Amino acid sequence: MAQLRDHEPVTLSEFNGLWKRGSKEETPLDHFQDANNIAHGSGDSFGTRPGIDISQDVAVPLEDVKRIYNYPTMTGNTLIVLTYDGVTGKIYHVANSTTVYGPLLTITGMEDFAFVPYAGRAYISPFKTFNVGGLNVEKGLQNEFLYVYAGDGTAARKAAGSPMSGAMTIANGTAGHTDAGLHIFAFVRETISGALTAPGQNKTFTTAAASSVSFGAVQATGNPIIAKRHLVATKRITTFNGDLNGYQFFFVPNATINNDTDAFLNNISFYDGDLLDDASHLIDNYSEIPAGAVLTMYRQRLVIATFYTDISLILVSTAGEPEAISQIDGLLVFPPDGNPVTNCQELRDVLYAFKRSRTVSFTDNGDAPSSWPLVTVDNALGTSVHGIATVLDSGSSSVDYLIVCTYQGITLFNGRYINPELSWKIEEFWKALNRNDFRLIQIINAPIQKEIYTVLPTRQLLVCNYSMGMDPKKSRWEPWSFYPGVNTIAIYNIDEIILGADLV
Repeated sequence: MAQLRDHEPVTLSEFNGLWKRGSKEETPLDHFQDANNIAHGSGDSFGTRPGIDISQDVAVPLEDVKRIYNYPTMTGNTLIVLTYDGVTGKIYHVANSTTVYGPLLTITGMEDFAFVPYAGRAYISPFKTFNVGGLNVEKGLQNEFLYVYAGDGTAARKAAGSPMSGAMTIANGTAGHTDAGLHIFAFVRETISGALTAPGQNKTFTTAAASSVSFGAVQATGNPIIAKRHLVATKRITTFNGDLNGYQFFFVPNATINNDTDAFLNNISFYDGDLLDDASHLIDNYSEIPAGAVLTMYRQRLVIATFYTDISLILVSTAGEPEAISQIDGLLVFPPDGNPVTNCQELRDVLYAFKRSRTVSFTDNGDAPSSWPLVTVDNALGTSVHGIATVLDSGSSSVDYLIVCTYQGITLFNGRYINPELSWKIEEFWKALNRNDFRLIQIINAPIQKEIYTVLPTRQLLVCNYSMGMDPKKSRWEPWSFYPGVNTIAIYNIDEIILGADLV
């Protein structure tokens, strides 16, 4: 290059991406004030971003895609996808490029959905954005529920289940044994996903010491969702107060009907000392779990939050039983301030709950969730409904931290927000985004590529390459633009990036 008068040539040995903070004169020589569609390699190399192609090899690919999640099943890594045409939301299971199941669930007004996988099943909660006094608020759809999908192409169904009903008959059976006296008997349904309903068909009966007990007119509906029905009973009651639900119930050993067609269970013998497995906690469980805008898992418990009628309420299931949520002591309350709970995530055995500009924590103390202590973490920073980076199929924590989209920027969180934020270089770019549209943000961490991908309210992707280190000064940021604009993103099969967009 010819030397100009009074100017020494400047050689750029490396390029470190977009710089959007401070005055333009402060932009380092190895950064650009404006950039688009630039991709960084593992070292100093860079070039144009990779192209895109249609991921579905079917006659009619899914269109108007609004949300995609990675969905690990028992047989492979798959995707669960929401399409929305402006009126109706439909959820599909994309098993691979040539196999699509669904729609599994069709709901009018389902603009978005919360999702969590567990034991190969998919838990799905429909929600939408409501405008409240000019503020966009995400909460569960009115008169809608949490759904569970088995992963096998069959339709999703409501989680949990209703107790049995009807007039059961009870009589002495053949010679056997019980502790003679008045007991209350009932049956508990078990669904194909392992959910147990509250006891139903409750009835008293006075047992005889030398006789077994037989049951007839046990409600049988032939419902393929019901896998079993378990007999439960109280221990001998010496003074009965007439309350059929007010006593402690236990599962009776070896007293199960292994279908939903037989209406009898005969000749059951047991002693009160055999009644060890408590079933009383089932009495207060939700038979239908209301839809929320937030879903996650915490220590093998399902966590769901932000309901149509209560935007500060968080519900927590029994450990290992994601569909068993007590209406009495399965409750956590994020201190109300007019803003909804937007996210919940586990990190280092602590459950962190977020609003758009506030963060608190709850810790399992071995007792009922309603007794878990609340600690305020930050009264200024929080996140949005999809504003915490997911990592492959392992949830949102990456070894020892979360990557969180706050109003301040994209920030590392390890129990506190680490300053400066990871997106320090592009502070002005980030703060220029419309805060009322942060619900449209979705972020993923791709550790194989060493990149973070963020869908922005502008329907661009913001890409952070951290191959030089997960550090505010070493990370390299670039916006990527596509036609059509991007709505959602997920990682598929370890390192394949899947984008969702509207119909062109």
